[in-house]
Amino acid sequence: MNAENSTDKTIDGKSFWRAIGVRAVGAAVVTAADAEGPAGFLALSATHLSADPPLMMVSIGASTSALKQVANGHHFAINYLAKGQEQLADSFGGRGELKGADRFRSGNWGVLATGAPILLDGVGSLDCRLEETIERHGTVIAIGRLVDFSSHSEREPLLSFGGRYI
Repeated sequence: MNAENSTDKTIDGKSFWRAIGVRAVGAAVVTAADAEGPAGFLALSATHLSADPPLMMVSIGASTSALKQVANGHHFAINYLAKGQEQLADSFGGRGELKGADRFRSGNWGVLATGAPILLDGVGSLDCRLEETIERHGTVIAIGRLVDFSSHSEREPLLSFGGRYI
């Protein structure tokens, strides 16, 4: 490998999304609520940070409207969708007519310890208390301590791969 050429290459935004499309991930909706009601978005990046303490992190675009509920509610839930919930994923991904709290008309919603909305008919939900946010390049990384969860591992997960659901 030529070290000189390795630093010359740059990746634009379109190429970035194509590159990370090679990973199969569980389709997830991140939710939160405050005094103004619930909000959520289709997560493009949600993962664990550590097991001890049990920390999760999600990437949130700084212009995402649900960021306000995450900050004000001091919590978020990561809700993993089941096969057959493609329409719900599209709705929270901004594809469809429903906006804001109206997106919660679909699905069966409840709460766990923090009060963040959790999807009762999904594969599972991770309920997190917000500990820290870090802003970088127009993205907020929200780090939350896992305080409760629900699991329905008998349900088949909805996966996202290459820009489509599988």
